[in-house]
Amino acid sequence: MRSVARIIVDVMPKPDIRDPQGEAILHACQRLDFGEVRGVRQGKRFELEIDGPADEAALARAGELAGELLANPVIEEFFLREG
Repeated sequence: MRSVARIIVDVMPKPDIRDPQGEAILHACQRLDFGEVRGVRQGKRFELEIDGPADEAALARAGELAGELLANPVIEEFFLREG
């Protein structure tokens, strides 16, 4: 039986990029009386199931995939972690 590991890829807008979806959510929070919410950034989460362990080589390969397909490197950044 082959082992399967999971790698989580979180993709977020870069800090200096405007986030219209996050702004819309923030306005909705204020309308719904969640005034303590001061900021919202919306991103994407991908869960990759891979053959074998989520070792350094697998994380590097997932980083290649994220940089080429899952994130737009001009306006987004991504973070990897074992899931």
